Amino acid sequence: MNQYDKAMSAAEQQCAQSGSRLTEKRKHILSGLLKSEKALSAYELVDFCKNEYNESIPAMSVYRILDFLQSERLVHKLSTANKYVACSHITCKHEHEVPQFLICSECQHVEEIGISKSLIETLQKNAKKVGFELVSPQLEINAICHTCLDKT
Repeated sequence: MNQYDKAMSAAEQQCAQSGSRLTEKRKHILSGLLKSEKALSAYELVDFCKNEYNESIPAMSVYRILDFLQSERLVHKLSTANKYVACSHITCKHEHEVPQFLICSECQHVEEIGISKSLIETLQKNAKKVGFELVSPQLEINAICHTCLDKT
């Protein structure tokens, strides 16, 4: 079984365990994110479904599906770009660190990395000291991937 099939199977199991269903349309949206090398917008996922499955899914439905997939911890929203990526830990069964995202400013490739909870707690304490509360511990860091760096 390849990595894509493992991720889809794990996603179905995860939804079943939480008492929900990974419907065909939800599978199509998740499939687009799993197959993509970069983050995708809802409208890019509409195009993906049309091209890949010959299915027209309205953008509002895609947003609802993405909300569902987020609630199941299968996808992450990149707030700065208003785009989505599949969680790189769908097939893992262990506790994860806080997800952070490196986004290539050249090709838009995204990699999910983990940062220890203690580092996030330090960030929260430092923010509190200057009168701020972190709304989300998720960091989105602009970077350049090695592939793009090697091209320059």
